[in-house]
Amino acid sequence: MTTTPVRSAFISDVHLGTSACQAQYLLDFLDNCQMEYLYLVGDIIDLLHMRKRVNFTPLHEQVVEKVMWLARNGTRVIYIPGNHDALMRRFCGQMVAGIEIHRNRVHYCADGRRFFVSHGDEFDSALHAGVFWYVVGDLSHTLLLRLNTLLNGLRRMFKLPYWSLAGYLKKRIGKANEFIRRFEKIAARQARELKYDGFICGHIHQSGMRRIDGVLYCNDGDWVEHCTALIETKQGLFELMHWADHREVLIRETELSEEWEAIPQAN
Repeated sequence: MTTTPVRSAFISDVHLGTSACQAQYLLDFLDNCQMEYLYLVGDIIDLLHMRKRVNFTPLHEQVVEKVMWLARNGTRVIYIPGNHDALMRRFCGQMVAGIEIHRNRVHYCADGRRFFVSHGDEFDSALHAGVFWYVVGDLSHTLLLRLNTLLNGLRRMFKLPYWSLAGYLKKRIGKANEFIRRFEKIAARQARELKYDGFICGHIHQSGMRRIDGVLYCNDGDWVEHCTALIETKQGLFELMHWADHREVLIRETELSEEWEAIPQAN
């Protein structure tokens, strides 16, 4: 496959060290994209899960080796730890094996726009997300993701493409959709208050790109359910990509509606 040149790539919620991680697809993405910047936007290695059980396969090791190789060979790699790899936050402000570690970061696009980049878990308290993630998030990380892995193993046997059972079910849970919309609005409001052009994050395992009250909200998704990445083109425009058995651009920034949604003010 021909290498695809992009300016920047943003990935998060890889959850290396768990059986749900779709490392083979991520490795293919990293092998076939030539990038100037690679942002690792949290929950890359699931240190939280690995306290109970470790499933760090040779493919997972190859992903780590590939990221380190990129850092040695001209790609600026910026790691923003999330809640599942929060132990890495003690190294914020340092460089480890050529990889910069930061609590959050401002990304300057090729066209001059500024985007705030963080994992997104800082919004959990505002969303009262503890109960939600216990009921929905934790379930999706255990039973649903195990079923997802089993189902897609069967689909590969029948030469069927990858399909996210967990993502399909969560889209049909009203409370999950409500939570996602609230998360998007809070992230967009944060960008607007800090006077940035947009916000880039992960955390909720739901990729998306929306214009909300004058700012661009981008969520790069995950590599356990949806296998998605956010890329910035050489021209400074964003695209959301799905990368599994088949690869496609899910949405381009240029395709977004100009009908922006107002954000309610914080209480």
